[in-house]
Amino acid sequence: MGRVVLIGAGPGAEDLITVRGLKLLMQADCVFHDALVSPSLLSEAHPDAKLVAVGKRCGQKSTAQHFINKQLVEAAEQYKLVVRLKGGDPMVFGRADEEITALKAAGHTVEVVPGVTAALAAASSLQASLTLRGVARSLTLTTPSVGSDETPSTDLFTGTENDTVAVYMGLRQAGPWAAALLEKGRNANTPVILCESVSLPAEKFTPLNLGRLPLFSAEQLTDGPCLILIGKALAKACVELQLLKHNPEEIALPDFFRAA
Repeated sequence: MGRVVLIGAGPGAEDLITVRGLKLLMQADCVFHDALVSPSLLSEAHPDAKLVAVGKRCGQKSTAQHFINKQLVEAAEQYKLVVRLKGGDPMVFGRADEEITALKAAGHTVEVVPGVTAALAAASSLQASLTLRGVARSLTLTTPSVGSDETPSTDLFTGTENDTVAVYMGLRQAGPWAAALLEKGRNANTPVILCESVSLPAEKFTPLNLGRLPLFSAEQLTDGPCLILIGKALAKACVELQLLKHNPEEIALPDFFRAA
């Protein structure tokens, strides 16, 4: 009976995987990997390891989760060490629970190695703390993305005006959920940063405010994954990004932007 390890590959850059994760990747007999895992990171796998792509990309053909579960169980019966390499952290919107449950039900040993999730990598690139003394005391990780058997919801999160929110896989549905936040009284000038291809050479940050987010078109972005950060703690980063773009009139800066 094989050993299966779920490893967080990090947000994109190949050198953001943990040391433990890299060591296990180099020892694995079989590696199941997401679509966004860096090819250069996959090249670190053992030369004899079998590489199996099981990635999911929004709007594109992907491997069904139940089939991934089945493949993992079968691989654990065939190989000594099986690695499931997931983008970001396995336990944050990674459907890890379904894979762990299937493997344990089949009697296999499962381990998890954490990874750097996109929200934390984006904050590091921006040099913007997601929690800020006197401004933001909490951080919410959320997504509007649901399974095929679930009803879409625009009720993403609750909390105070000062909370920081990281929205994963939410750009295509940004219109409805951003409008819902505004209807609930969220300030239209709340800072928003669209974070594309975080930690990669092509990473890009676009400052907005919540009032403009429902009007933003996903077609203006690249094909890379996009994380949306929202909250007053991002005020200083928004101002700096606007200055870098040499177009400070693009968004209306509220008082707390100027004071940051």
